[in-house]
Amino acid sequence: MKIKSLFESKFIKVFDLQYGEGRHYYNATRRDENDLVAAKSTEEFKKMLPDAVSCVVIWNPSDDEKSGHEPCLLMNREFRYPTGQYLLSVPAGLIDSEDCTGDNDNTAPLIKTAMRELHEETGLKVTEKDTVSIINPCLFSTPGMTDESNALVKIVLNRDSLNGMSQEGAVGGELFDGFDFLTKAQAKKILEDGVDEHGIYYSVYTWAALTYFVADLWR
Repeated sequence: MKIKSLFESKFIKVFDLQYGEGRHYYNATRRDENDLVAAKSTEEFKKMLPDAVSCVVIWNPSDDEKSGHEPCLLMNREFRYPTGQYLLSVPAGLIDSEDCTGDNDNTAPLIKTAMRELHEETGLKVTEKDTVSIINPCLFSTPGMTDESNALVKIVLNRDSLNGMSQEGAVGGELFDGFDFLTKAQAKKILEDGVDEHGIYYSVYTWAALTYFVADLWR
């Protein structure tokens, strides 16, 4: 396969993947040419890190009657420029080079990225009472157009209050417009409706978080 660069910027690149004479496939990617998923061997593919991490964040009060709350799925409202809308979203972000340990352990970078993104987008820090674990190490959302991939990481906040929540940690062009705390019934309705309570569509990673929460797979 021949690879030709067509466009490069800081966050996105486009390559022409030439699988044969006259056979062109265009790939939008976050990766450099030497790290393209299409050029990896099967063994390299199985061991690769995703581009980013999406977090399924669940607030789990220790005592429902005492706190007055049942477990909730914590979502935010983030402006997604290609859609022109604030979308019901999960905390998410790219894996930074400093998150990688260099020892072929793919678990640590995912956990570190998830904890960092939680803090940046909600103001909350993971404590020793909370639990963090990987749901899925690498998922592709639109493999017909892009090799962009995300890991899904579960963060369960085992506490009775969420003090200090803030979206002031937004970086670059990130724009947020508040939080949503969804009960199981509310999350189920959004799944059934196919849109949020404002009638707005959402991403496949939001759908995955809603499904995971409603199915009680987090317990």
